[in-house]
This record gives sequence, structure tokens and C-alpha cells, in this order.
Amino acid sequence: MRETQAPWPARDRLRITRVRPIVTAPEGPPLVVVKVETSEPGLYGLGCATFTQRCHAVAAAVEQHVAPMLVGRHPADIEDITRMIHLSSYWRDGPVLNNALSGVDMALWDIAGKRAGMPVYELLGGRVRAAADTYLHAGGATVEETLEQARTILAAGYRNVRLQTGAPGLGHYGAPGTPGGYPGQPYPDGWDVQRYLRDTPKLFERAREELGEEPGLMHDVHSRLTPKQAIGLARALEPYRLFFLEDPIAPEFYDRLPEVRQAAPMPIAAGEQLGSVTDAARVVKLGGVDLLRLHVSSIGGLTPARKLVAMCELTGVGTAWHAPADVSPVGAAANLALDVTTAAFQIQEGHVYPDAVLETFPGTINPSQGYLYPHDAPGWGVDLDEKQAAKHPPVTHQHERWAARVRRPDGGLEAP
Repeated sequence: MRETQAPWPARDRLRITRVRPIVTAPEGPPLVVVKVETSEPGLYGLGCATFTQRCHAVAAAVEQHVAPMLVGRHPADIEDITRMIHLSSYWRDGPVLNNALSGVDMALWDIAGKRAGMPVYELLGGRVRAAADTYLHAGGATVEETLEQARTILAAGYRNVRLQTGAPGLGHYGAPGTPGGYPGQPYPDGWDVQRYLRDTPKLFERAREELGEEPGLMHDVHSRLTPKQAIGLARALEPYRLFFLEDPIAPEFYDRLPEVRQAAPMPIAAGEQLGSVTDAARVVKLGGVDLLRLHVSSIGGLTPARKLVAMCELTGVGTAWHAPADVSPVGAAANLALDVTTAAFQIQEGHVYPDAVLETFPGTINPSQGYLYPHDAPGWGVDLDEKQAAKHPPVTHQHERWAARVRRPDGGLEAP
């Protein structure tokens, strides 16, 4: 493909010269990063394109379809370039294409910050807070183990913690299960929704008794309930004053999310599995969420996310971006830039990256006393050591193998 020219003259000779995906897995989950190089020596940008479960598809989309469109463009044309990529596939949206787009979009913002000598958050208008309050996950095999993990997290300076606890079978989310939990059933390793609905309120009753009134407590349903079940669970959890209840129903049923939100006594956080900015905007406009919880890479990156942030500010909806181990440190830095520049921010899912990630991504931001503090360095302030990245090749199908085993005791598949 020939170099793509903008329909206007650039004000200088700076051009994009190369775009490539880099896939690495220093912590286990595959991370996809897009590197956009320019004609100025040493000037490049990094963006998060991580779709852990389909990392090779995203890398192929970047390499085969997106990259050829960008060589020759000026990296400052972020709005036009991201719109061009979005429209160019004709059939638009979905996490593969939007993660490819996100990697480019975030990389261009990184370049913009480096050219200006400013962190990206200053390009967005500057801070409205010093740091972003975070939460970590406690998920033991038993209630006792979960609460012990929670106490450790709170003792480290965190004010908020998400609680999950184990259950019979191997299909439970966020905590260990027990093989053969349902002997005599068609699928002994299954997950029982009725047991989950009974046991979850007991977990939070114990949590309030032992952790006290002060900590913010969260719980992730992981999209496994019907709307009516979700309402029942929310009402059963009312006495324990959750900070939020996460993803109570599957995205296929989001037309009923306003119904769940209206009936729930606590804030509803949802949106992690949405694959487009239009779907996310619809959830906000129709009153489906109290906290918009997106995987920013899956909707196309910083450019669409900041527009959703403005919508949240104008409608009283908060933000709580998705960020466990399957968001790269580059994506986490983008989350943080949004967190510290909007009044809509409520809380940020936290993650403590291990040494292998810190070595692969110099500048990775880890929480301090439960807060994430943004870098003052230009751009994201996060780099990528490609030699270290090459030491951690991805192992595919890990998630697929687990998801194929998430079933109910009668053998029917359940949402993973």
C-alpha cells in the first residue's frame, strides 16, 4: 500500500514510519502493545491493544490491516487517524478491531505528550485530583481465607477491597474452587447458581462484622445472573452497603440493565465486556449504570474514552475502569490519565505488577498506600524493553480451556 496522505498539508516533516504489534506475557496473560515509530530518531509511542483471549488476532489486525494505512501520516492527526481506522473496515467495532485501534490511538497520544514535553494528563486539561483511589481483590477458597486476604490489603493502606470466595466445583470466578464439588451430578465440577445466591450474602455479613463499617466493599457477579436473580442478590446485599455490585447481568441483556439498576439499593458498575463506544454511550444514556466500567482498549482507546468521560460528567455517572493483569502497564497509565482529569472518577481497579512486568515495562505504575500517582514524564511515562518482552512469549488457549469447563452441575455452559 502506498503512503496514506492527509487532505491537508502538515506543518512539519514529521511522519509515521512504522507501526507494529508486540505480544508479551511477563505475568501470564498475553499483553498486546502497539509501537508507532516516527521519522524523528528516538520518537515513538506505545499503546495498549490487549485482548488477552484473542491476542494473535489483534496483532494480525494491526500488522496486516492497520499499519499500512498509517505510514506517511503525521502523528498529530489523532482524531482523523482514529476515525479513518474505525471506518476503514466497513463492518465496524468489536474487541479485535477496537483493540487494534486502541493501540494506535494510545501510541499517538504518547507521541503527542513526548513532543509537547508533557504528561498526557496535561494534554487533557490537567489534574483535578492528586491521585486515583484504588481497590484490590481478595478471593480465598473459604470465607476465612477471603477475609484474611482482605485484612492484608487494608493493612497495606487500601481503603477498598473486592470480595469473592470459593465454592464447590471448578467454575467459580475470582476465587479457588474444589474439584468434584457435586458428586453424582452429570458434571461434578459444575457451578451452582442457587448456592452462589445463598452464600454471597453470608460472605458480606461476615465481612462487615470482621472488617468494620469503614472499608468500601465490592463484588463481581461476572455476568452470570438473570435480571431477576440479580435484583434478588442486590436486595439481599443491601444491609452490607456495597460500594458497587459489578456486572450483575450479561451484556446480551443490557436492555434490562436499567431495570436492575433501579431496583438495586447499591450502585451498579458494568460495561467491562462492551466492545464499542456506541454501546457504552447507550448504557449511559439509558440509565443502566452508576459506574461505567470499561476495558478502555476494547472501545478504541483514549480518544473515545475521553468523550465518554464527558458524557458521564454531564449525566452524573461515575467511572471505574477495568484494569487487572490483562491490561498492560501502558493501558493502566491511560486509565490513570483519565482518572485524574475528570470529576466523574469514582474508583480505579488496582493491580500490583510483579518484577517481571516491571522489568519488561520500565515506568510501570504500582499503587502506593492504595493510591495510583501519575508520572510527570512526557507521554505515558511507561516504556517497553523489547529484549525483556521477547523472554516472555504468550501461551495461547489458557482462558479458552478454563472457559470450556465453566458449566453448571447439569453440564450446561455458564458465562466464564
